[in-house]
Amino acid sequence: MSDLIAKTAIDRRLAEIITPTIEGLGFELVRVRLMSGKTKVLQIMADRPEGGIIVEDCATISTAVSAVLDVEDPIEDNYTLEVSSPGIDRPLTRLKDFDMWADYEARIETTELIDGRRRFKGMLRGIEGNEVLIEIEEGKEPITIGLQFDWLSDAKLILTDELIAEMLRQKKASGNYDVADFDEIEESEADEADVADTPVTKH
Repeated sequence: MSDLIAKTAIDRRLAEIITPTIEGLGFELVRVRLMSGKTKVLQIMADRPEGGIIVEDCATISTAVSAVLDVEDPIEDNYTLEVSSPGIDRPLTRLKDFDMWADYEARIETTELIDGRRRFKGMLRGIEGNEVLIEIEEGKEPITIGLQFDWLSDAKLILTDELIAEMLRQKKASGNYDVADFDEIEESEADEADVADTPVTKH
């Protein structure tokens, strides 16, 4: 499992527990993070393989995942379970994401310095083997470079008009589209579009 999906040891353990349930419902795990604070928050991002998850789907996943976590009990304290769609400027966590979103802009960060830098911004150009191809501005001419998928520490799409248009097209195609989606996208430019929250109290 890539570090982009699950960064820490507890995140990876949680991913192992919840992935079969999420996939059994016909969805895919995009990212899992256990956030510390006064009350811990378990953030799960999921999507349909073809895209287009909606808030009712998030609620379905939340119910099923809660049941599994009740049995496995990997989190000691009270926490809130938050299941959401990846949003428009979505994180890219799997190698196939970089192929699926080729020709859209992205920001990528690497764990190691590559030619003196860790941050790259440019147009995704798909994948080649285990490398992510990104076209960056270097001097006057744009160049396409390959970054090993294992080098990546963070990656997400950049919100553009083209990306918004594609997300609306996906929603239309999946039958989950209505006029309110225009308002939703404008209001939550950097937020996840659909979220289901479930507080979990330990006894």
